Amino acid sequence: MVAQHPLIARFLLALAAFAFAANAPAQSYLWEVSSLTNKVYLYGTVHAGKRQWFPLPEAVENALADSAVLAVEADITDMKALRKSSDAMAYKYPDVLKNHVPPEQYARMLKLLPRYGITESQVSSMKPFLAVSVLVFGEWARSGFVTQYGVDTYLLRKAQAEQKPIIELEGIEAQGRLMDTLTEKQVQDLFKGTLDALEEDLTTEQVKGLVAAWQAGDPAALLEIARRYNEKVPGAAEFEDKFIWQRHNDMAKKIEGWLAERRKPYFIAVGALHLAGPKGLVEILRKRGYVVRQL
Repeated sequence: MVAQHPLIARFLLALAAFAFAANAPAQSYLWEVSSLTNKVYLYGTVHAGKRQWFPLPEAVENALADSAVLAVEADITDMKALRKSSDAMAYKYPDVLKNHVPPEQYARMLKLLPRYGITESQVSSMKPFLAVSVLVFGEWARSGFVTQYGVDTYLLRKAQAEQKPIIELEGIEAQGRLMDTLTEKQVQDLFKGTLDALEEDLTTEQVKGLVAAWQAGDPAALLEIARRYNEKVPGAAEFEDKFIWQRHNDMAKKIEGWLAERRKPYFIAVGALHLAGPKGLVEILRKRGYVVRQL
């Protein structure tokens, strides 16, 4: 089945998001948000990493231990949900990727595949969003960061081992539906823009910058890296708005519901960019009157 395809599984294990990750930072990418009755921990994650990152910094491990529940954007270990969402990721035979992108762009993609050890047959059924996302994660792997050691995966596995309840802010199906809302122009812009970034080594530059910002616990630096990338890659800013900032109102409502509970701390793990800047969840909750401090 499509969802069992190893490259699709590799991407889906890294989905949720957008955002990014090495050794313990001096100040963790972690915030405590408190109401009169409860508190939540907001932790910015990266979806590909290195073995030596674990266990995570003491502040993060302590916050997770203090929490009664782990909340994630989507449970990427839920194989049933992954299979169910496969239609949003790939075409049904006999339809194929090359029918949906211009021939010149498809040819550019084929030239990049050997760099990541990927064959045409492995991506031929993927939708454009997934195909270029697989290439991006291939670039992360070339820089030493693999999805096997993504922070989200570590948190989920640890919670499962400790039998800690796991809940979702959105879920895999909801994220799949969001991808299906992309217009044809947005799809084509994203496909071409990502190929441009890979060919010009902008992705490598972005990876290194994001990792450094995450290590430093510095959301402002992370936001600046994203801004510079968006300036250079057509369509990237529009994609970021749709897949990051526009999701925050619904996320914040759900988090406020948890903050209204009594003495039941939540550990909330989302992609690191979700916590950065004035449109990030940290500032949204601060402006709504909650006490916020970085740990």
